[in-house]
Amino acid sequence: MAVKIRLRRIGAKKAPIYRVVVADSRFPRDGRFIEEIGYYNPNVEPAEVKVDAEKAQTWIKNGAQPTDTVKRLLKNNGIIG
Repeated sequence: MAVKIRLRRIGAKKAPIYRVVVADSRFPRDGRFIEEIGYYNPNVEPAEVKVDAEKAQTWIKNGAQPTDTVKRLLKNNGIIG
C-alpha cells in the first residue's frame, strides 16, 4: 500500500481551498482518506497554510510520501528540511 500526503480539493468553482490529507495512492483525489493533517488556502495574499507538523513528521517517518506540491508547502513552513 503506497501512502501519500496530498491535497484534497474543496471550495467553490474558481475558488479552491485544499485540505492536506494522508491517503492511499489508489484512491481518487477527493475520495477516501486516512487522516486530515491541515489545509491550504491559495486565494488569500499571502497564501494561508496550516499543517500539524507533528502528524506530518510522524507519517513521513512511517513511510508516507508527500507529493511535490505538499513537499514544497512543508519546506516553506519549516516542517521538513
